[in-house]
Amino acid sequence: MIEKYQLKHMVKYLCKIVGVSRSGYYNYFSVKSQEKRIRKDEKDEVVKEIIIKAFHFKNRKKGARQIKMTLAGQFNVVYNLKRIRRIMKKYSIICPIRKANPYRRMMKATHEHRVVPNLLKREFKQEVPGKILLTDITYLFYGQGKKAYLSTIKDASTNEIVAYHVSDRITMDLATETLLKLKKNRRFHKAKNAFIHSDQGTHYTHPDFQKLVKKLGLGQSMSRRGNCWDNAPQESFFGHFKDEASIKACSTLDELKKEIKQYMTYYNHYRYQWNLKKMTPVQYRNHLFQAA
Repeated sequence: MIEKYQLKHMVKYLCKIVGVSRSGYYNYFSVKSQEKRIRKDEKDEVVKEIIIKAFHFKNRKKGARQIKMTLAGQFNVVYNLKRIRRIMKKYSIICPIRKANPYRRMMKATHEHRVVPNLLKREFKQEVPGKILLTDITYLFYGQGKKAYLSTIKDASTNEIVAYHVSDRITMDLATETLLKLKKNRRFHKAKNAFIHSDQGTHYTHPDFQKLVKKLGLGQSMSRRGNCWDNAPQESFFGHFKDEASIKACSTLDELKKEIKQYMTYYNHYRYQWNLKKMTPVQYRNHLFQAA
């Protein structure tokens, strides 16, 4: 009886410390509550398997929002974000963390290089496909200490990557070849008063690049010096790309190019985006054309 009495007061004391009622404590260890938790764990196991399918869809790891949109778009399954995040936390389903873009200017501009005004002024979403194009270059480290460079052109209204070029050299061809690939892209339709926006890097102030821009019938715009926010969506793409693409696993430049090509297809056609009404870039592009 004394032991029982002491145990009762010990429970009372511990419940007071942790801030729970004694009835809640005893209820937690009741047969009914234990059975309820077992049923919940069984349901969570089922949900976990479905979430993992979305998490690994197209072999690209995803965060909670991406999982929610992929479940709805590819598996016709609707879970709320709170549930998805709870399951991810419970089973340690870890989403990738974005990294900063390490691209820096490689050469000093000469007197022939010309900086142009900032026409964009951060008005990225104008809901007109083919009007505002963003371009930039980033480093890619792969294999055993190898380095390559990726140049992309992104449609600011749809987030679609409309052209890209990969090289192991950071010469002027890196930027101009990307423009030529834009010209060859039959799915790209240039809008009225379209222009391309970049930083003030030497590739974009170079006369050869600027002449080709004019030849393609595009205007040109540049960010203010040292202001990364003026081209934030392009930086954002590079962050997602480096988290989700298997770059380091590539051992040759050809393998790297193959992985990038597969990722671009995934990004444009299968990667749902919250700010595109939960559509993929291609879906959103078609949506804007239909609404016009």
